[in-house]
Amino acid sequence: MLSTYLPALLMLVVATVFAVGIFTLTSVLGTKHMTPEKAIPYESGSESDGANQIRLSVKFYLTAILFVVFDIEAVFLYPWASIFRQLGWFGLVEMFAFIGSLAITLLYAWKKGALEWEK
Repeated sequence: MLSTYLPALLMLVVATVFAVGIFTLTSVLGTKHMTPEKAIPYESGSESDGANQIRLSVKFYLTAILFVVFDIEAVFLYPWASIFRQLGWFGLVEMFAFIGSLAITLLYAWKKGALEWEK
């Protein structure tokens, strides 16, 4: 049994040693010259205007969660499509049930106004 898992364990050990080694080398050998310009917070290469006091709407987070849900749908659709012929009618019915539950979720979110930014 050990011979079955030995390559995976060896790969995990080598990857861990490599990652820890790279982080250690960069922190030991890297230069650490802190200047006032490096201490200034920035976002995407531009200076921040102090927008950390702005409170985002709940709709922003709700839209992000809905994006993740429907993005995961695409992740599940691809493997199903690659073995569609092997699954037969059962696989088709199950996928219609999956897509139907997602459609009901989308309709519910739409009816509740989760997809509208301004009211």
